[in-house]
Amino acid sequence: MKVHNPFRVAFVATLGVGLGLVLIGSIQTLSTILLYVGTALFLSLGLDPVVAWLERRKLPRWAAVLITILAVLAAFAGIILMVVPIIVGQVGQLVAAIQDLVEEGSWDPVNELKDWLHANFPLLNVDELFTYLEDWFNSLDLGQVGSEIGGGIIAVGGAVLAGLAGAFIVLILTIYFTASTPNLKRAVYQLVPASKRARFIDLGEQITDSVGYYVIGQLSLGVINGVLSAIYLSIIGAPFPAVLAVIAFFFSLIPLVGTLTGSTIIVLACLVPGLGGSPGTGLAAAIYYLIYMQIEAYVISPRIMGRAVSVPGAVVVIAALAGGALLGLLGALVAIPVAASILIIYRQVVIPRQNER
Repeated sequence: MKVHNPFRVAFVATLGVGLGLVLIGSIQTLSTILLYVGTALFLSLGLDPVVAWLERRKLPRWAAVLITILAVLAAFAGIILMVVPIIVGQVGQLVAAIQDLVEEGSWDPVNELKDWLHANFPLLNVDELFTYLEDWFNSLDLGQVGSEIGGGIIAVGGAVLAGLAGAFIVLILTIYFTASTPNLKRAVYQLVPASKRARFIDLGEQITDSVGYYVIGQLSLGVINGVLSAIYLSIIGAPFPAVLAVIAFFFSLIPLVGTLTGSTIIVLACLVPGLGGSPGTGLAAAIYYLIYMQIEAYVISPRIMGRAVSVPGAVVVIAALAGGALLGLLGALVAIPVAASILIIYRQVVIPRQNER
């Protein structure tokens, strides 16, 4: 191929590379905003089945949206007014209990560790090992470490404030997207040629319904785990049951490993004697969560999530790991409905086209 004007070709290529770099930089700059928008869209699709259910009860669209939004706001207000004070009080008790353990000296983990090492590793020179560790600790620049810890505390405080602001923005966007979901769908459908629009609308509705039912199903699993945890932990006298129930709820929102991780944290908290726990309480909690995880995996989850997503187990694991690596917790949450959407397109578009050839 003969190039008649090398300067023009090089100039156009340079402009293309420059525009690509500008586009990538813009996406990175707007990553937080795009994350807010994506989260709000994800949540609004989760509320859309509720709005559709109300519409089937002969309510107009605006009334169904208004009732759904008011219910969401009421739930947030109820959590803030009723649950948060209890959680804050129990967190304060937890901090006070830890402080009492340290100040009274009733809990000496160093000597307990030494005794355990002496008992289980008689050939190990424990005193020499701890002398080496003490010398290493004394050689550290504690001033620099303290400044780093102070900077870390400030960074954590800033992250908490940014998280609250982000949650408020996501809430506002979710309300807006929920109210305008039909208009947004219609605008997207208009981009498809009329000859293929009906098929595209059918696939689009299946995908949005799958995402919506997945969000509702995951929230339902979290609520079930949180409520049952609060009741059972209160019955067995576990320390700080409200805090542990909130941990159970939030970890249940994480696919695959969420319930296991949250249950492990709760059982370990029930084992600490200085916090009000005991080996018996920890054993009772461990037995309960072992039984609950089996019931959730084989009874509750199939019934709740069966309508939402139909994805093979291996694809679920791969999708959750890939989503978590790309976008963190949000990516792990979104990955499974995205995988279900891709499977819908694969089964209903790609395979039929291949069979026609």
